[in-house]
Amino acid sequence: MASNPPARCCTIGVKHDGTPAGKTIRVADKHEGYLATPSADKEHKGAGILLIPDVIGIWQNSKLIADQFAANGYLTLLLDVFNGDPLSLNRPEGFDFMGWLQNGSDGKNPHTKEAVDPIVLDGIKTLQGEYGVTKLGAVGYCFGAKYVCRHFEDGIKVGYVAHPSFVEEDELRGFKGPFAISAAETDSIFPAEKRHRSEEILKEGGQPYQINLFSGVVHGFAVRCDTSKKLEKWAKEQAFLQAVNWFDEFLL
Repeated sequence: MASNPPARCCTIGVKHDGTPAGKTIRVADKHEGYLATPSADKEHKGAGILLIPDVIGIWQNSKLIADQFAANGYLTLLLDVFNGDPLSLNRPEGFDFMGWLQNGSDGKNPHTKEAVDPIVLDGIKTLQGEYGVTKLGAVGYCFGAKYVCRHFEDGIKVGYVAHPSFVEEDELRGFKGPFAISAAETDSIFPAEKRHRSEEILKEGGQPYQINLFSGVVHGFAVRCDTSKKLEKWAKEQAFLQAVNWFDEFLL
């Protein structure tokens, strides 16, 4: 694997302050989505971003991130890939994370690739068909990174992920466009050996790539860090700017 399976650290973090400015929509009449729309004077016509979140799904922090992509000119769709069954922040010790992934909270709602892939496809089709997106980028945090990698052939042409979880080597190898990663110094899911292996795979692919490593932060920092801590706040902001600059360079 290019990264390890997710674990409890995927739910640990801090809720951020702010007032989301987007709107809730239905995607393919089946899934919840949060649409963040750029102002007319800043919009990059035809350019859009599919934001595939961490296991907390559509919540305060992910909405604010979508809003910031929109503020930089990108129509952004934050997609509920958990069929209404995301996790809450800061799960207790002993939570059966892998059981949730395999079966969902009720035992009948799995969050495997067989369940998630069709939702991602609906998100891509919605952006392309309903909103006229012709230049599609994708952002994946933690859990979402896997599905950025899996859907290059379905229309995602530029990818950015932060602290990726359970990405298979062949999935990363299958992304044939520009690809960027923000990584945490301390991350058992995307440790140094996985990061170096990802670098080798991306180099072999011959496409533009970038891997930024941020010191003093842990898995999840780009979404759930403690912004009252100066270094964590700076790392989160720089990871976001890495993503925006990447799309500005390779998507437009």
